[in-house]
Amino acid sequence: MEKGVKTGKENYWKSINEPIWALAPMEDVTDTVFREVVLRLSRPGHVHLLFSEFLSTDGFCHPVGKEKVLHRFFINPEERELAREMNVKLVAQIWGTDPEKFYQTAKYIAEETDFDGIDINMGCPMKNIIKKGACSALINTPDLAREIIAATKEASDLPLSVKTRIGFKSVVTESWISTLLQSEIDALIVHGRIQKMMSEGEADWTQIAKAVELRNKMNPNIKLLGNGDVLSIDESNEKVREFGVDGVMIGRGIFHNPWLYNQGHEPDMEERLEALLLHARLYSKTWTGEKNWSILKRFFKIYTNSFKGAAHLRAELMETHGIDEVETIVKAFKEDVKRREHEAE
Repeated sequence: MEKGVKTGKENYWKSINEPIWALAPMEDVTDTVFREVVLRLSRPGHVHLLFSEFLSTDGFCHPVGKEKVLHRFFINPEERELAREMNVKLVAQIWGTDPEKFYQTAKYIAEETDFDGIDINMGCPMKNIIKKGACSALINTPDLAREIIAATKEASDLPLSVKTRIGFKSVVTESWISTLLQSEIDALIVHGRIQKMMSEGEADWTQIAKAVELRNKMNPNIKLLGNGDVLSIDESNEKVREFGVDGVMIGRGIFHNPWLYNQGHEPDMEERLEALLLHARLYSKTWTGEKNWSILKRFFKIYTNSFKGAAHLRAELMETHGIDEVETIVKAFKEDVKRREHEAE
């Protein structure tokens, strides 16, 4: 392998001294557009790390596949600038099974993108992915997992983390986490479920606490974040106090509240609709001609709730095919609300 890329970028895992708050990588969710929306709705200091959608190293290293997956590495200039202003780091997450492909992909991230760090996906439980021996299936092949980490680390000096689970078919926290703690990583993000559970049942934070204990004994320099069933900063703080983690990664919680990283803020209807329009406009500007509009529709629900007429508005928005229709529907809804308020006076 060629010599690794020296980026000289800050190792944020070492420089962040307060509890670390991170937004999880999520398929068809954490693209550059949604990350920018989250930044715009957040308060500085309330979020530290935003993770990309996960990119296949097989796809990236394939002559045809590369063009199909590269959009996952795209960062809008506005997002990059906002992240700099707020001191938020952007992390590229990658997955696969071939150490050489991890090396090539990691090298590209260091040389050609604006990402501040790399995360290896050893946690995704999806059946089509684990059939390939990737992500959470790597729990069954610890030697390969360590080879992948070594190859990725060799590619550049970017901070490196691993996101994983506490087991595959059964809980194996001690043996699996111990394996990872003996590798050259800067941080470990532990989701408190086994692969078999997918996203069902309760995350087991006592096993995450066990991972913290192992870390404290084996390699105290590695940061350890917990992940699973956390919906707010208040809950995150509780987890830090109770289980000794260095921070918390939140995934689905952002769907309950896109203002999650603006602690205590309760948006009114006007704010919710402005955020929806912001998201839709950014999506249209960034992805028209490249991504299907229907991907955006999953987000409408997170903005259209908790106000009168939200369900009807949402139903109308689900029938849209582009930004013009969204603008028209939201404008009509606002005018109708004003008219009803005026009549009620």
